[in-house]
Amino acid sequence: MRGNKARDTEPELAVRRLLHAEGLRYLVNARPDPDLRRTADVLFPKRRIAVFIDGCYWHGCPEHYTVPKANGEFWREKLIRNRARDAETTRLLTERGWRVMRYWTHESPRTIADSVSQAVRDSQTG
Repeated sequence: MRGNKARDTEPELAVRRLLHAEGLRYLVNARPDPDLRRTADVLFPKRRIAVFIDGCYWHGCPEHYTVPKANGEFWREKLIRNRARDAETTRLLTERGWRVMRYWTHESPRTIADSVSQAVRDSQTG
């Protein structure tokens, strides 16, 4: 599984390019809170916005995920753990005052960037 990137995937890069072109500055692959061992794909610390772009395979996209034929039980349990960790991350960050935004890698980078950009703008006025 070495070929699977943990960061700088094509969907992440596409979204980041669009956000940067809009003049937004952010952290990449950063912890929202130092004591929480979770990293957001794109992070706006001052605005307390954490963006996650989840891979369809690793996070169990309802549209695209298929159970592998080999070692199916292992992968089923792995997916359950990944989803539980995602839910826990969202819950913990929300409880700490963060706005958590989650997207699938198959979603349009333009749609994601527009949504994130709007959230950042809204946080500046509110």
